[in-house]
Amino acid sequence: MKLRLHVVVDPMGWFCISTVFFIWFYNTLFIPKLVLIPHFNEGHIPWALVICYYLASFLCVTALLRASTADPGRLHQDPNIPHSEREQWELCNKCNLMRPKRSHHCSKCGHCVRRMDHHCPWINNCVGEDNHWLFLQLCFYTQVLSLFTLALDFCHYYYFQQLGIMDQEEFSVRHELALLRISCFMGLVMFGGMSSLFYTQLTGILTAGSSNVQKSILCNLLERSIRHHHY
Repeated sequence: MKLRLHVVVDPMGWFCISTVFFIWFYNTLFIPKLVLIPHFNEGHIPWALVICYYLASFLCVTALLRASTADPGRLHQDPNIPHSEREQWELCNKCNLMRPKRSHHCSKCGHCVRRMDHHCPWINNCVGEDNHWLFLQLCFYTQVLSLFTLALDFCHYYYFQQLGIMDQEEFSVRHELALLRISCFMGLVMFGGMSSLFYTQLTGILTAGSSNVQKSILCNLLERSIRHHHY
């Protein structure tokens, strides 16, 4: 099963996702440059720590790209409605298409989305039946990368050995404190925001409907995640 491409034309959404990409790029550039690579070159940290940070960064941006471009569950123009489920479908008064219950019309995307949770401007996409598991992945990987960044910022000043002679004429070295303070601020905002969102999403899944529905939703999300990792 392949993910269908889905692009939303929304200037505000483009601005929001560009901000997220900037935060990712900023930390992926300056944390290795100011903390990881210098300490690795002087033998203070193992190479595995550098690899782990780049891996976390790669997983985070990959999850962002997939969540922002995957089809959230757009309804087809002529849906094939099973006879046993016809009573559970209704007509959307905005796009004049039949849709199953728990589907909603998104004004930003311009169509109905199956099991729509919300439209997230930070990924410029809806979160629905087909990409909900990708959104949860993004929340998780962002928490990991943000916490990793905060830990490295802290260790750079309070745990790692002091670095030797550095090129003081280099811009990043001369402005190291300011750059890392910005990194800390970004890390705190992203970790706090994503932790709250991740908790809210899981709580919503676990408390929505009966226990059988809960199990069905969770199993569906896990099954999709495992299946797509194999492809």
